[in-house]
Amino acid sequence: MDREEEVEDISEEDDHQEGEDGDTDLSMVLALLIGSGQLRLASNQSFLRRVVLDEESDEDDAAAIDENLQVPDTIQDSALMQDVLLSSGNITHPGSTVDHSVSRMLRAREIGCCGWGRKGFLTPGLKAVVCNDKLPLEVMKTFVLPEKLFCGIFSEDGNTFLSACQDGYIRVYDTSSFDFSKKSMPFKRIPAIDVGWSILDVAFSPDSYYAAYSTWSNHIHISSIYDNEDENLSSHIALDLEPGNHSFAVFSLQFSGDNREILCGANDGDLYIYDRNLGKRTSRINAHEDDVNAIRFADPSSQILYSGGDDGLINVWDRRMLHESNSQRVGCFAGHLDGITFIDSKEDSRYLLSNSKDQCVKMWDMRNFSSAEAQNAVKDVVSRQAWDYRWQVLPRRQQRRKKTVPGDTSIKTYQGHVVSRTLIRARFSPLHSTGQRYIYCGSSDGKVVIYDIITGDIVSGGPKHQECVRDVSWHPYEPMIVSSSWDRSHKVWGHILFEDDHDQITDRSSRKRIRSGEAGGRQPYKYSSTTRRSPRLAARESNR
Repeated sequence: MDREEEVEDISEEDDHQEGEDGDTDLSMVLALLIGSGQLRLASNQSFLRRVVLDEESDEDDAAAIDENLQVPDTIQDSALMQDVLLSSGNITHPGSTVDHSVSRMLRAREIGCCGWGRKGFLTPGLKAVVCNDKLPLEVMKTFVLPEKLFCGIFSEDGNTFLSACQDGYIRVYDTSSFDFSKKSMPFKRIPAIDVGWSILDVAFSPDSYYAAYSTWSNHIHISSIYDNEDENLSSHIALDLEPGNHSFAVFSLQFSGDNREILCGANDGDLYIYDRNLGKRTSRINAHEDDVNAIRFADPSSQILYSGGDDGLINVWDRRMLHESNSQRVGCFAGHLDGITFIDSKEDSRYLLSNSKDQCVKMWDMRNFSSAEAQNAVKDVVSRQAWDYRWQVLPRRQQRRKKTVPGDTSIKTYQGHVVSRTLIRARFSPLHSTGQRYIYCGSSDGKVVIYDIITGDIVSGGPKHQECVRDVSWHPYEPMIVSSSWDRSHKVWGHILFEDDHDQITDRSSRKRIRSGEAGGRQPYKYSSTTRRSPRLAARESNR
């Protein structure tokens, strides 16, 4: 993560040996770091050596990895596979097959041959079958903001969207404005306090009335989403975590399920818990040997929580046993070869996923913790890493390397996205619309990547951003994804249907193609979250 680098003076002899090429490389790196605001001057001799390090010179850390090890893939034998198949409507009775015909499912519903107890309604699994056949893989609209975008998330009810921009503003959108036929304008702009380099993370309160955010500051901040005459509901306050560190930042934060506490992970390797009722920090736990980049509660009860750090480990904690005087973790997952960038929970207290700088996402089962030997192996490999993900290109040798260490207890590994320059995020797809059949994440090459959780296949494709995609959020109920990129844009992704009623297409470019005769046959009709009925049916009813 971003941390202060100390630079010592280098002798004239070393400068002479590095020559003009070394000076040129160093000046480019310094210019990049200064331009991004990540530089805190300069340097230790080992740091300068890393700057001019050849991308193929990572043989030391390669020696710590057994290339003959097989990456664990036991998801087929796990309960997760059955859970996903059931929730996504792909489990059938023995000898039968899954019928993905929407018309047949609707017919069965109307005659009372589907649903629980034959009640005449579609089960959640059957609804997921329909939605999974219409994944949001096409860009419906793009709107651009003044600076790089770091965060973008939907509220729990899907009615509100938070956008955090490097210009120091948090913008709040009504998601109905994401319809492709409307102009997307925020209904509120929250000026962030004490921003420093950028807003690092944002989180909705469970009731969606408040937003919390973190910056390079000793404080986290809470602001109301909606303006109100009641001062208790219209506020913007700073919460002091009292870290005692002058270069402090919270990289990840989340509200507890009861809305009482805020959990934070910081760059000093500690977890912080702030009690909103008491108005003070109640716990500070030493969690990792390096930056804590990711934290997450296991489920809405907020009793079990996860933390991931730059030491490559994912620690599991029990809130009921968490005290500053006794910060004993209850378990640990080890298997990544580099620092953790994000953690997401399936919210069943059993499964979680982690994204890492080793360019892969791993799935974990809470019932299978890693051994002390595996943890030591991960620490050894991470300590040997010679590349800095913030500005160096990933060495080709590491791209080809198998992503595991002895004792890796993950049940599935997903590869195909790129993690560099910033903390790329990965999440489970929504339960309501997909049955959590997929994992989706951003990528430093500008793509939005969607993995099939069982096979590991990439099901996404098509257009991409011009810069890295740091955050991606899937609407909890609608077939809609919003990506947030360093190219200063949000892209709204949806599904394109086909309709014969060409005059129903509200996209101007599509209308122009139709009038000019360039488009023949069936024409694309872009899905709108506000379109609930068939346009043809609506026209028929209006003529009655």
